[in-house]
Formats: sequence, structure tokens, C-alpha cells
Amino acid sequence: MAALAIDWALALLIGSGLMRPLDWGSFAPLVALLAMNVLLVGTAGFTFGHRLLRLRVEQPDGAPPGPLRALARAVLLCLVIPPVVWDSDNRGLHDKAAGTLIVRF
Repeated sequence: MAALAIDWALALLIGSGLMRPLDWGSFAPLVALLAMNVLLVGTAGFTFGHRLLRLRVEQPDGAPPGPLRALARAVLLCLVIPPVVWDSDNRGLHDKAAGTLIVRF
């Protein structure tokens, strides 16, 4: 949750600053959060919040999530409910649906 709070704060800055001329309105921070997650998790395996907390997103076999899994995970993350509902192994519903998990490194 702390990583998500860090990423949301950054998305608020990006959405209110850089995206204001594009007139995304109140959806600008959400679009920024979606784009950050798709690009960063899909390529590097972590967002800024994950990196600061030494977390990484990967598939159960240790492979990087890739762009499609990152997109599915990011869309579900933006719906808010999946990341705050988790199961006995502490995986959020967005991670279970995307076939990813978060590990410490």
C-alpha cells in the first residue's frame, strides 16, 4: 500500500502539472498512474514506489511481467478494489488476475 501511495502522489504531480494542457480533467492523475504502471512494470518490473521500497513485480516463475500482464494489472489497479482486497498469500486480486506477484529484492 505504501508503494501505491508513493505512485499516486507522483501521478497527482504529473496529472496536475504536465497533463493539465491536455484537458484530461480529474482523470489526469488516474491516466498518469495507468501509464506509469504499464510502462514501468512492463519494462523494468517496478514503479517508482516499488523501487523505493525494494519491491519488484514478476510472474510466478521469476520472469518479468511483460506489457500485456502489466496492462491488465494496471487497469485493475486503477479500479481501486483489486489492490485493497487480497487473499491468504497476500496477493491482491489485481496480481492474481494478471498472473503476477510482488517480491522483495
